[in-house]
This record gives sequence, C-alpha cells and structure tokens, in this order.
Amino acid sequence: MTDTPAIEHPDLLRNGDFTEASEPLALFAAWMEEARRSEPNDPNAMALATAGADGFPDVRMVLLKGFDEEGFVFYTNLESAKARELRERPQAALAFHWKSLRRQVRVRGHVTPVSEAEADAYFATRPRLAQIGAWASRQSSPLESRLAFEKAVAAVTARYPLGTIPRPPFWSGFRISPVAMEFWHDRPFRLHDRIVFARGTPQEAWTKTRLYP
Repeated sequence: MTDTPAIEHPDLLRNGDFTEASEPLALFAAWMEEARRSEPNDPNAMALATAGADGFPDVRMVLLKGFDEEGFVFYTNLESAKARELRERPQAALAFHWKSLRRQVRVRGHVTPVSEAEADAYFATRPRLAQIGAWASRQSSPLESRLAFEKAVAAVTARYPLGTIPRPPFWSGFRISPVAMEFWHDRPFRLHDRIVFARGTPQEAWTKTRLYP
C-alpha cells in the first residue's frame, strides 16, 4: 500500500454532484486527489480518535499513509498511547478537513494491525533521519529533557552509520476498515451537502443516506 491509492473514480466524482456517488472509497480517492493539489500542507493529515481505559476519548493528528478497499493505514510506535488504546479497544474514528476545498470526511471503523511485510515495506521508504527517530523515540513516555532525546538520536545514528536501518520491533501500523463514511461540503448560507455511507461490517455492501446539514 502506498500514498497513491489504486482506486478508480469517474470524472463525475471530481466535477459533478458528489451526492450522486454510489461508493465512498472512490469518492474519497477523488477528494484526496483534489486535496493534494490544493492543500498547502499535509493533505493526508487526519484526526484519529480513540478511547482510553478511563472512558475518555483521545484525539490527535496523524498522517494517512495509504488507503484502499481494505481501509485507511497509518504508522506509529506500538508503545504509544494511541497504539495501546487501539489494541485494547480496536475501534476508531477519523476526520479529514480540507479547508482549501471546504470539505470534511468522517470515518468510523474496526482496527487491525498491518502485516509485518507491509510495515517493513513502508519503513524502508522513510527518510533515514525519520527511521533513526523511530528507534530513538519512546513515544508517549516521560522525557527528562530535549538533550536526552538528542543523545538517544546520536546513539542510534552511531549504531547504524551506514547501510539499511531495520524497522524497530516496536514500530508498525494499523488499518481502520470503515463501516461508516460521511462526506460534507460547504455551501452558501450553511445549506451544506452531507451524505453518509454505512454498512454493518467491512464485508457488507454500502447503503447511502443524505442528511440535513
């Protein structure tokens, strides 16, 4: 899986009435393609919402690193708070907001880990300094000082001065397989367009409903 999905989408989804779309992933692919052209920074940024053991929701921005018919993928340190929450409660929600396009997409779904092969393949594409940072960071753990982090980065750099840097065993990805996807587009006077696609499981067919904005 790469940042560029292999999902076909007709011109109708790009240039016509998006509420006529019959399948959400093709519509999302079309909107993401437009966002890549118009958003000044990180068109693949998404808010990831999880639930903690105390019942409180957690939300943070992460980067979408691939999507296809199986779902939406991002990568993280497996010892991070979000990874722990996803393992304990494997359901999540996503939100994309493209201000330049005045569009929003919300996603809810079931969470599964990506395969070792997928994680290895993606890690190999990361810049070398990002690979070093993945080894050096104990994500979500207390950090005594910035200097301590810089020392950890230096130690990893010394450990891997040349050649391939392997993927840390504590670093991998998750896939959110959607059971609901909602598309919202700004219209004048708050008369917005809003449609939601839903299904009981990731294997079922989608149903579509238009909502009041």
